[in-house]
Amino acid sequence: MTDSASKGPLTGLKVVEFQGIGPGPHVAMLLADMGAEVVRIEREGHVPMNTVVERARHRAAVDLKSDNGRAFVKSALARADVLIEGFRPGVMERLGLGPEEMLAANPRLVYARMTGWGQDGPLAMAAGHDLNYIAITGALDAIGKRNDLPIPPQNLVGDFGGGSMYCALGILAALWERERSGKGQVVDAAIVDGVTSLMSFFYGQPHSALRTTTRGAGLLGGAAHFYRCYTCKDGKEISVGAIEPQFYAELLQRADAPEKLREGQMNPANWDDYADDLAAMFATKTQAEWCELLEGTDACFAPVVPLDEAKDHPHMKARGAFVEHGGRWHTAPAPRFDRTPNTIRDSAQDGEAVVERWSRDG
Repeated sequence: MTDSASKGPLTGLKVVEFQGIGPGPHVAMLLADMGAEVVRIEREGHVPMNTVVERARHRAAVDLKSDNGRAFVKSALARADVLIEGFRPGVMERLGLGPEEMLAANPRLVYARMTGWGQDGPLAMAAGHDLNYIAITGALDAIGKRNDLPIPPQNLVGDFGGGSMYCALGILAALWERERSGKGQVVDAAIVDGVTSLMSFFYGQPHSALRTTTRGAGLLGGAAHFYRCYTCKDGKEISVGAIEPQFYAELLQRADAPEKLREGQMNPANWDDYADDLAAMFATKTQAEWCELLEGTDACFAPVVPLDEAKDHPHMKARGAFVEHGGRWHTAPAPRFDRTPNTIRDSAQDGEAVVERWSRDG
């Protein structure tokens, strides 16, 4: 027996999540949205920091320093399929909840460890955050304006791009392998590893003036006039990404751009001058006027939309990318499944009851 509201592709999967911040909760949200039953181990009196990311949990307030608290966690892990923890290396071991002990008690357990630096290495025990993790991978150095300091890309690249997404992938890969071996294993999901993997495209390509990770340079780094953002007459912004010659030609034709821009698109020597021309052109109309002219065409165009307004964009609305649930807006579960659709579910203060049911179900 599992959560009756679950109907996604991971329905029946039992997950224990230890309270944390950043990527760990996001991993648990992804699994819960796909139907997994997640029991979240929290400190007494914990107030959710983010009701969207912390949705669909069965909460249990547990004192991990007490014998009773650790006994409860061990009973949960004895029946769980997946554990997600984001403590510094050694914390779980000192609590008597390390992988050696837990895999001995439940050999099928997938033990996912979500950290910034990883379980070993010179920095493993140091404090850090997203910005620090992406700094040593080469990713941060490539982001920003020419001759200026790097720009923190929120915490999308580290915490979520290189962190939670790779952790979730590792969990699912370990579950797939368990189907053949019958055995769980430890998933060491380090943000520095994931971000390094994200940089594979840039690391593996030949370096040139077009394809470079030099800050503010290159085709994708903000230097190209056809791959950047511009300000409109009303102060709102738009993005153009017309890389391919046929898309670039359509952008220029539909926008009635200056004739000289039709030559030398891929010559970096032209980019600054051409960008000035496009900036002057885009400043002559409002964002809405440019949307009417270019959106939905092969000009590779989109308005720059603030997050609070994204749910109202016609395409996002048609896709149902944001869902109203429980009196507030949520990001919709992703990806989508046609036969076992995932749904948003409420959290509940019944983690102890769920673990008791797991024990009865065997």
